[in-house]
Amino acid sequence: MPKQLWLIVGAILFLAFLWGVSEILFPFVAGLALAYLLDPAVDWMERKGMPRWAAATVMTICAVLAVVGVLLLLAPMLYHQLIGLVDRAPDYIEELRDGAISLLARLQESLSAEQSAALKQKVQNLAGPDSLKWLGGVVKGLWGGGLAIVNLLSLLVITPIVLFYMLRDWDRIVASVDGLLPRDYAKTIREVVREIDRVLAGFVRGQLTVCIVLGIFYAIGLILVGLEFGLIIGLLTGLISFVPYFGMLIGFALGIAVAIAQFDGWLPILIVAAIFAAGQIIEGNFVTPKVVGDQVGLHPAWMIFALMAGGTLFGFTGVLLAVPVAAVVGVLSRFAAARYRESGTFTGGGGT
Repeated sequence: MPKQLWLIVGAILFLAFLWGVSEILFPFVAGLALAYLLDPAVDWMERKGMPRWAAATVMTICAVLAVVGVLLLLAPMLYHQLIGLVDRAPDYIEELRDGAISLLARLQESLSAEQSAALKQKVQNLAGPDSLKWLGGVVKGLWGGGLAIVNLLSLLVITPIVLFYMLRDWDRIVASVDGLLPRDYAKTIREVVREIDRVLAGFVRGQLTVCIVLGIFYAIGLILVGLEFGLIIGLLTGLISFVPYFGMLIGFALGIAVAIAQFDGWLPILIVAAIFAAGQIIEGNFVTPKVVGDQVGLHPAWMIFALMAGGTLFGFTGVLLAVPVAAVVGVLSRFAAARYRESGTFTGGGGT
């Protein structure tokens, strides 16, 4: 069997294996991702004279304490806001329905009797069985998500263990893999891997910073304007901002809906909209160019597709794997395109 065919078969078997163990894969993927992010810090501590195992221990403890600290500080507040938001959802729907009916009354003069009756019926249905069914689906989803979070927290017992051993043995693992590379292509493979590391590190570490900055900005802005549940809406918007445009649109829609239901005048609603607009301006013109940079080379459309495909295939684990897979495919695609442009097929030289 040709070696290329062996590689294809091996890749298919590996994907099938990931599919089969996807339900238990999350703590290991999380540990690997954290190890990748924290390895430079461990390397720095090692260069300062600290043994590798001690540096790995310190970073693991710091990571666990950071996660636990965030949960202890924010989890109760976010939990109460989330429960409050779910409890107030029927009231918001009712208020939005009343506002829409009031607006409909103003439009009746320009509509025929049939059009007015049909539109009024659709608006009234917002507070009817369909909306209650939708609300029940939301609550069910939140409950299922809550159970999923409990399961993830229980798996955090595994993640720190994986994190420690990956940090301790990272350089040894890299050296072992490097020793298995075919000697004729080792130099090329190392160059490609270095480019993947540059792209992946630049995007993940930079985008994480962007999400934190945006979450804090949106949360503070919405709290200052007096928006109900502004903390959770702002932090949620920042958290999902790693999905280009999608995160901001979700937060914007949710924030505007709550603002319309909460405030009587248009000024607070316009201020809420201005906060989201300002966040996008700050991110697009200052934060992302400075932190992530244009050299990363991960197109927003490609990132959205990768995240959706990963989530569909492997759930939340797939979302974690989507970014590194997208980075790898992007770098390999550019490498293949560069080799193609150097080949005789492209130049017309008739070479190989």
